[in-house]
Amino acid sequence: LDSVFVFPTNQPKPVSVRVTAATGPVKGELKVAAPHGWEVSPASIPIDLKAANAEMVATFTVKPPDQNSEGSLRAIASIGGHDYSLERVRISYPHIGVQTLMPSAEAKLVRADIRKKGEYLGYIPGAGDDVPESLKQIGYSVKMLSEPEITAKNLAQFSAVVLGIRAYNTQERITNWFPELLAYVKEGGVAVVQYNTLSDLKTNQFGPYPLEISRDRVTDENAPVRVLEPNNPLMNNPNKISATDFDGWVQERGLYFPNKWDAAYTPILSCNDPNEKPLDGGLLVAKSGKGFFVYTSYSWFRQLPAGVPGAYRLFSNLLSLGK
Repeated sequence: LDSVFVFPTNQPKPVSVRVTAATGPVKGELKVAAPHGWEVSPASIPIDLKAANAEMVATFTVKPPDQNSEGSLRAIASIGGHDYSLERVRISYPHIGVQTLMPSAEAKLVRADIRKKGEYLGYIPGAGDDVPESLKQIGYSVKMLSEPEITAKNLAQFSAVVLGIRAYNTQERITNWFPELLAYVKEGGVAVVQYNTLSDLKTNQFGPYPLEISRDRVTDENAPVRVLEPNNPLMNNPNKISATDFDGWVQERGLYFPNKWDAAYTPILSCNDPNEKPLDGGLLVAKSGKGFFVYTSYSWFRQLPAGVPGAYRLFSNLLSLGK
C-alpha cells in the first residue's frame, strides 16, 4: 500500500495492496476501509496463500468525493474471525541488526482541486527524491533523463523539464548539458530547478541570468508566506493560489534560498522564520526567449510525497507556465 494517494479530480484510481503470509497457509478476505464519501470496489477480495512468505497483490478501485477531502485508507485482512491491519516493515543496518516494525496498514487519501497544463515532463535526477512519482499522481507522464538525452532537440517534446534536488551538486557533467537545457527554454520550454547546496557545486551557472544561493532557510513549516506578485501567472494559472495553499506543510518551508539574483528574475514569494529577516528568493521566475526558467528552494520534495494539496497546486502552476 503506497503511503499517499492524491486525486486531482473526482476520477477513480486503482489502489493495490500486497498481502504476505507470515507463518503458514492463510485463507480469508481483504477489504479496504475508506472515509465517508469515498467509494471502494469490490467490497472484498479473497485471500488464499499456500505457505509462509507467499504473497499476493489485490487491486481495488477507489472513487473520491466531488468536494475536497482528506482521510485515511486502511487495509484489513479478515482471517478466521479476526481482523488484521498491520504492515510489516523490515529495517536492516549492520549496527542494529534486523528490526521488524508493524505499523498500521494505512495510506493517506487526498482529494483536492489540482488543475494542470501539459502532459509529458522530463526529469533530470539529482540526489534522489520522490517528486516524479508524486507528479504521476496528478496525471503527468514523467521521463527520467540521462545525459545523452539532454539536448535541446530532444527536450522539445516535454512541456516542462524538472531538475531533482541538488542536481547542481551531483550531476558531474552539468556544464556539458546545461547549455542545452537553456536552449530548450529559449525555444519555449519551461525548466524548474529545485534547491541546491553550497558544498561541492559542479557549476557556477545557476540559470540563464546570474544567481547566487545562500544558507538561508525557513525551518518553521507554519511561517507566514507573503505573495509579492499576486498577479503573476504562477499565482493564478491554472490554479488560483491563496493563503490556504500554504497550510499543512511539513518539516520546513524551504532551504538554501538564493540571496542575490539578476533583475531578470521576478521574486514571487517572501517568507521567514520568526524574528528573522524576510527571504524573497525562494521562488524566482525569469523569461528567457520564448520560455521560462524557475529556480525554487521551497521544499517540494517534502510536500508532494506528503500529499500537501497547496504544494501540488502551486507546483502544477510552475509546470504550466506559458501554457
